[in-house]
Amino acid sequence: MHSFVLETPRLILRPLTVADAEAEFVWLSDPEVNRFMPYNLYTSVDEARAWLRHVEQCTDEYHFGFVRREDGLLVGAGSIGPKDGRPYAIAEGWEFGYNLRRDCWNMGYATEATRAMIGFARQEFGVRVFYASHAVDNPASGRVMEKVGCTFDHFNEYSTFDGSETFPAKVWKLVMED
Repeated sequence: MHSFVLETPRLILRPLTVADAEAEFVWLSDPEVNRFMPYNLYTSVDEARAWLRHVEQCTDEYHFGFVRREDGLLVGAGSIGPKDGRPYAIAEGWEFGYNLRRDCWNMGYATEATRAMIGFARQEFGVRVFYASHAVDNPASGRVMEKVGCTFDHFNEYSTFDGSETFPAKVWKLVMED
C-alpha cells in the first residue's frame, strides 16, 4: 500500500484500507452505480474486504479513497497507474478511474479527485500521458474526463470481469506539456 495523501479544497485522497469495506460497500452494492462497471455487483461486505485486501497489496497502481473534508465521509474511490496490456495503453501512458456513491453524484467530486490524481502522477512520476474510458451509455463519466482536460481519442469496448456483458466505450486521452 502506498502512503500518499492528496488534498483538494473539499476532499482528502488517502490510501484505501480494509477498514473502508463497509463504506465502500455502499456503492459497490448499488446496481445503479455498478451498471457500467466491469466488476460484479457486490453482495456482502466480505467481498469488499477481499477486494480491499488486494488493493492494500497492489504495487502497480495507486488506489485512493475520496474523503469529504466537511464530515469525513468516504464518498468514492479511484486509482491511477500504468496500464500495460490494454489495447489503448502506451508505454508512457497511465490510466485513471473513479467510482462514487450515488448520493454524491453531480457534485464535482469525481472531477476534483481526478485532477488531484493526475497532478500527483505528473508531479511524483513525471507522467505526461493519461487515458480513461467509459461506457458510451454513461456520458456523465465522459463529462468528468472532458473537465479534467481529456479529449476523445477513439472508440473501443470492454467486458465485465465474468464476461457476461460487453460495453461499447469511448477512450479519452490527456497529453500534458513539459
